[in-house]
Amino acid sequence: MRTDPPQVRGLTEQQVAQRREQYGANTLPEPRRQAPWLDLLRQMTHLLAVLLWVAAVLAAVAGMPELAIAIAVIVVLNGVFAFWQEHRADRSAQQLRALLPARTRVVRSGEEVVVDASDLVVGDLVRVEAGDRVGADMVLVETDNVTVDESMLTGESAAVAHDVGDKILTGTYLVEGEGWATVEAVGTATAFAGISRLSESAHRPQSPFHQQLNKVVRVVAVVAFSVGAALGVGGYLLGLGATEAFLFGVGVSVALVPEGLLPTVTLSLARGAQRMAAEDALVRRLDAVETLGATTFICTDKTGTLTQNRMNVVAVETPGGRHDVAGDGYAPRADISGDGPPDELRAAALAGLRCVTGRVVEKEGGWIAEGDPLEAAIHALALRAEVPVAEPDARRAYTAERMISSALADGQVSVLGAPEAVMARCQAVPASLSAALDEMTGAGLRVLAVARRTWDGEASDAMEEDLELLGLLGLQDPPREDVADAVRSCRDAGIRTAMITGDHPATGQAIAREIGLLRDGGVVVEGRELPADDAVLAELLDTPHGAVVARASPADKLRIAKALQRRGHVVAMTGDGVNDAPALRAADVGVAMGLGGSDVARSASDLVLLDDHFATIVTAIELGRATTKNVRRFLTFHLTDNVAELAPFAAWALTGGTFPLALSVLQVLALDIGTDMLPALALGAEPPRSDVMKGRRRRVLVDRALAVRAFLVLGGTEATLALGAFAAVLWADGWRWGTTPGAQSLALASGTAFATIACMQVANSFACRSTRLPVWRLDLTSNRLLLVAVAVELVLLLVFVGFPPVADLLGGAFPEPSGWAMAVAASVVLVLVDGLVKVGWGNGRSRGARLP
Repeated sequence: MRTDPPQVRGLTEQQVAQRREQYGANTLPEPRRQAPWLDLLRQMTHLLAVLLWVAAVLAAVAGMPELAIAIAVIVVLNGVFAFWQEHRADRSAQQLRALLPARTRVVRSGEEVVVDASDLVVGDLVRVEAGDRVGADMVLVETDNVTVDESMLTGESAAVAHDVGDKILTGTYLVEGEGWATVEAVGTATAFAGISRLSESAHRPQSPFHQQLNKVVRVVAVVAFSVGAALGVGGYLLGLGATEAFLFGVGVSVALVPEGLLPTVTLSLARGAQRMAAEDALVRRLDAVETLGATTFICTDKTGTLTQNRMNVVAVETPGGRHDVAGDGYAPRADISGDGPPDELRAAALAGLRCVTGRVVEKEGGWIAEGDPLEAAIHALALRAEVPVAEPDARRAYTAERMISSALADGQVSVLGAPEAVMARCQAVPASLSAALDEMTGAGLRVLAVARRTWDGEASDAMEEDLELLGLLGLQDPPREDVADAVRSCRDAGIRTAMITGDHPATGQAIAREIGLLRDGGVVVEGRELPADDAVLAELLDTPHGAVVARASPADKLRIAKALQRRGHVVAMTGDGVNDAPALRAADVGVAMGLGGSDVARSASDLVLLDDHFATIVTAIELGRATTKNVRRFLTFHLTDNVAELAPFAAWALTGGTFPLALSVLQVLALDIGTDMLPALALGAEPPRSDVMKGRRRRVLVDRALAVRAFLVLGGTEATLALGAFAAVLWADGWRWGTTPGAQSLALASGTAFATIACMQVANSFACRSTRLPVWRLDLTSNRLLLVAVAVELVLLLVFVGFPPVADLLGGAFPEPSGWAMAVAASVVLVLVDGLVKVGWGNGRSRGARLP
């Protein structure tokens, strides 16, 4: 029945104007957002990009304008690509404003009119109806069965009934009923605006990947410019003019900067993002790909993420006995067994049905829930028990204070609610039902009690007393089929997990134990019982046996994320409501639900699960770990080449110029930008290994093992063999120590050294695919991109040493057959040295070497 407006005239237009001036417009505050061009600029001014800009400027100063342009183009194209990948940057505040309704109905000057929600002012009299989203903070003045879904603000899944005098808040919406309310707060004064401010204040921390990459960049920059300066001074002391020495030092610095590292990193992360998207995990920020791989703690919701969010009544306990219900989802067909009287089952189902509005409907050959899944499950039970559906004469909706709902129909009151609340209103509670309650909750079922009584008056509080207990309904939200395997994978990977839920502790504990998230020694705690000290809180939850935080609030989630981060964890936090946005932003990786989540949560997140499935998070972490390993692979590849490129300059300087310079600056740049770029990119696309989720992930990109391998084993071998090939060609042509080689002889030796390094980098690209298996034990066809990259690299090598204009520019000549033989032999030696070290390392650690 539609309610008439209260007998008031509402505000006049003059009052509306005065109050709008006094309280402001009913809009959320505009966030301080960065202009798109500034986002693009940020992609071109981070530490690695700045290093390349410096290299470009120095190249121009050193008289190499073509190189300066090439480096600048690399930085710009990379920045545009990264900006395009992240063009949907965080828009939480914009999405919050989008949730406000466009139009609403108010009484002004005695007439009911429709206005924009932004025009509401304090004191307005507003009509609210089922389906409306509340446009301001209001107080109800007349109601008719008003029930409000507040999940976007509170996280509670159950709709809440409201009476006269109750507040309804901006952003919530009416599920049932209608009424009138007066506006109490608008715009920036609403609770919704408070969440907006909290969301903006929760800044994302710098990702572990950027922290580690910046360390690498700083080391490379110091080495490049220090070596350049030292060699420039050395050249001056050896007789070069001041200008020549300066340009030589600058050229060496530019040559030692890894120009190919920036696009390699970006494209590797983009490749990882594409793989995740194919697995229903949409990455919104590129660096989140690697951060996922670094995750050490997952804080996950329960309903819909760990479970199927398909509530089902599986057991009905009545005074006469138990009925077990075995049905297929929400379908009305089911097997009902047990020894209880059928009439008692039907009475319990009817009582529950009258108190709910959720329904199951058949669509496209399947049965789905319309409304609350729990209520839909009760409707499905009624259909299975062949109870006719009929609307009651009056219904009193569930409230958190009463913990029951009730309905009046045909002179009979039906009551449904929490067992403790319903039983307290009953005349008597059979001992069998008390025992059954303990058994059902112990089994992890969500239990509701149903009761009834006769009543010949109007609906009131009194009708909900002196009840007859009809029975207990045991509902189950089954875990997703493969979630237990996903939880086990997390444990194998050293990743700790905590379930953070608004449900009862017993329900959360039962589900957590069923899927293996909670084991003996694990922690179960309610949000109100969390320690006040953040360090103690983090220590409590940081257990390998799992943790469950029940009855948790949005503020609890935010606090937990920050506490775990301060303890050293890389935290992934899931969420779906508006209230989850601050925690999602604060976490290292915010994970939003794509199916059931709000736009605000998705905008505040780094990763969106398109299937709302916990296992998809684990798959994304697996791909993130694989991407991290790929970053380590091409870092090893790059650093190895840098050692080989630096060695000729070091040999020249340390011998006081007695040993000729084997490579020119342009040859070094040709190796970096020309021959090495594509194999490095291909290493960034290496497919994941089967054991990528075994053990904790390395916390640093460049550790001692990588440094030893790149600088000593691979780099040392390349440098030694390249200089050896260079000296061998000179020696064969008559050069002796202390003499100056002829120009043609030097060009031939330099071309041979260049070809030797390029060929060894081909072998190195295969060696870098694994840190434990030698090349001859790898499947060389499993990364076909690398095969293509190597083929292109060899073609470029022939161009660099065999095409006269290019060879003359670089300063090397086409090697003789003996020179090519040395280059190929050096590649074989590199593979053998790498393999022997791996086999020796493997024997020292274990009998079976594993892929990284």
